[in-house]
Amino acid sequence: MANGQRLTATPLEFSVLAPSTERLDRFLADQLRLSRTQAARLVAEGAVTVNGAPARASRTLARGDRVAVRFPPGEPPRELRPAAIPLRVVYEDEHLAVIDKPAGLVVHPAPGHWDDTLVNALVGRGTALAGGVAGRPGIVHRLDRDTSGLLIVAKTDVAHRQLGAALAARRVRRAYAALVWGHLARSPQVIEAPLARHPRDRKRMTVLAGGRAARTDAWVVARFAATDLARLELSTGRTHQIRVHLEHVGHPVVGDPVYGGGGSRRISGPGRAGALAVERAAPRQALHAAWLAFRHPVSGAALEFRSEWPEDLRPVLAAAGGPELAARPDPLTYLQFFSAHA
Repeated sequence: MANGQRLTATPLEFSVLAPSTERLDRFLADQLRLSRTQAARLVAEGAVTVNGAPARASRTLARGDRVAVRFPPGEPPRELRPAAIPLRVVYEDEHLAVIDKPAGLVVHPAPGHWDDTLVNALVGRGTALAGGVAGRPGIVHRLDRDTSGLLIVAKTDVAHRQLGAALAARRVRRAYAALVWGHLARSPQVIEAPLARHPRDRKRMTVLAGGRAARTDAWVVARFAATDLARLELSTGRTHQIRVHLEHVGHPVVGDPVYGGGGSRRISGPGRAGALAVERAAPRQALHAAWLAFRHPVSGAALEFRSEWPEDLRPVLAAAGGPELAARPDPLTYLQFFSAHA
C-alpha cells in the first residue's frame, strides 16, 4: 500500500439496478462521470457490452443486466497514490468502513484532483478497497466536495455488490441537514422533479423534462427568522440532487455558490439585515450528511450512524438560530433532528 494501488486494464463491471427506462449511454455517463457524447463514443468503439454482447447507446437496460466496459488497451494504468490526509472513521470492520468526510475533500480521483482525494487518503492509511469503477475502488455512493458527512466505503467485492444493491433498492437511508433560505411551505414537502445535465453548462445539473427521475423529501426541523433548518431524505441519489431540488422550489441551500439562487436577496423587509449576516457567515454550502442507516452487507445487523452539525458551519448556525444554539455540542440532537422521521 505504501507505493500506491495499481489499476489494471481488466473490464469495469456494473450490476444494473436502475429503472427499466434507463438508457445505456445515460447509465454509463452517470456511473463514469462522462458526458453523454463520451459514453456514446465508448459504445460506438465496441468497448461496452451488455450481458456479454455488443449494444447500442440507445438500448434500454433492465434490472439485473450486466454492463462491462473495457477502456482502450493503449491507455496506461493509473496508480492510486497514498495521501496523508486525516480521516474520521466512525466504523470499520473487515467488510466496510463508514467515514465522516470533511468539507473540501473530493471523494475519488478526477481531473484536477488525482492525488488528494478520500480514496487516496484511504490508500494512505492502508485500507483495503474493492468493487466499483476503476479509480474509485470501494466507493458505494458520493458526496459533493463541499458537502460534509457520512459515507460508506466497501472493503470487499461482496460488500460492494450488496451495498450497491441495497442503495438501489432504497434500503440504505440517508438524511441530510441543511440550512435553507426562506421557509418551506409545508412539512413534509415532497420534491419530485427529473434531473439532467444543464444543456449549456455541463458542470451544472438542472430540472429538465426527460431527465432522470428524482425525489427528495424535506421536513422542517427548526424555523429561524430568514431560514429553515431542514432534514432531507433521498429516494434517489442523482448528482447535486438536494441542491438542485431546493433551488427548484425556491429554498436554495445557504452558502451554495452554484445553486444559491440569489441567497439573501430573496429576503426583504426587517429580516434583510439578519439574512445578510447569515450569508456572510457561511463558509460553504450549509449541507451535511448527518444520518445513515442500513443493514450490514454480510451479517445483516442493523447499523445506524449520526454526525452532529460540523464545526466549520457553527458560525452560520449562530447567525441563523442564535449563538446559544450553535454553542451546544449537540445542536441537531437538541432540535430532535435524529428522532424525527427516523
